Amino acid sequence: MRLNRKPFPMLRIALSLCISAMPVHAGIGLSIPLDPTAQVTSATYGCDGGDPFTVQFINDQDNNLALLPVDGSSRIFVNVIAASGARYVSGAYEWWIKGDQATLTTLTSGNQRHCSRLPTTD
Repeated sequence: MRLNRKPFPMLRIALSLCISAMPVHAGIGLSIPLDPTAQVTSATYGCDGGDPFTVQFINDQDNNLALLPVDGSSRIFVNVIAASGARYVSGAYEWWIKGDQATLTTLTSGNQRHCSRLPTTD
């Protein structure tokens, strides 16, 4: 009788899922290699009378990202297709910009904050 020495494919999948579900150390950083032509800019927004906050935009050939604070923590938003303006998503959040106006929407609840870009103070 010949034994099958190949690892079980389902075992590999199960182990991969278990490993990916493990908690990640909070101090881990993220490094994204950027093209020399990449642009990193920032803008300050205010939403519905709340405290102003800064959004950092990273525009590269391959990656267009927005970094903004949501509910006390920084989140990475990824640019997705939009009919008009620039639309970014991160989990259950959507950040949609058109001109100097923006909305921050919690997609699971439909809660929407209306925001405006604030003038720079140079």
